[in-house]
Amino acid sequence: MEVRINKEVRDYQESLFFGLSLRQFLFALLAVLVAVGLYFGLRNVVGSGEIGWICVLAAFPFALCGFFTYNGMTFEKFLLAVIRSEL
Repeated sequence: MEVRINKEVRDYQESLFFGLSLRQFLFALLAVLVAVGLYFGLRNVVGSGEIGWICVLAAFPFALCGFFTYNGMTFEKFLLAVIRSEL
């Protein structure tokens, strides 16, 4: 039996669902729910080609929030740091 140990212990992420962390899983689920909700809400109003793009563009910010990290910061912390440094 082999136990893997990260070179940097602080980089460890516990995976809960499908190899994703809880944060990543919740934001991915939220992105899917937004896309499915928009699809069923707009399928009679918009054509099939356009509705795909609308669903992808609407789900993208939620997926970005779940998977984005920069220097150990989540998307919210990074956005706050950028706003503080620019203002």
